[in-house]
Amino acid sequence: MNQNKPSPADITLADFQRLIREMYLAKDVARGVDGTFMWLMEEVGELAAALREGTPEEQTAEFADVLAWLTTIANVVGVDLTQAVVQKYGTGCPGCQQLVCTCDDAEKP
Repeated sequence: MNQNKPSPADITLADFQRLIREMYLAKDVARGVDGTFMWLMEEVGELAAALREGTPEEQTAEFADVLAWLTTIANVVGVDLTQAVVQKYGTGCPGCQQLVCTCDDAEKP
């Protein structure tokens, strides 16, 4: 494992993706995309429940779990999440191309 771990206060998305890869990649690859996606969906369901009736601490934990499982899938399929975010959102809204979205409320963004 990387001995030069970032401090928790300044972990980046790239650091997090690398951390998840180091901790779980062998298990994740063995489980495959389909099995891993099912775990993500379970965590999304737990997040939904926490948003409806959970404590702030439970909500925080579920957000972290969803992000971890999403990151796991990205690792399995070889997607760099930082690059993906920059490419899609780095210059603003993908719909209207503005930094502050001006899309019609009926549109997705």
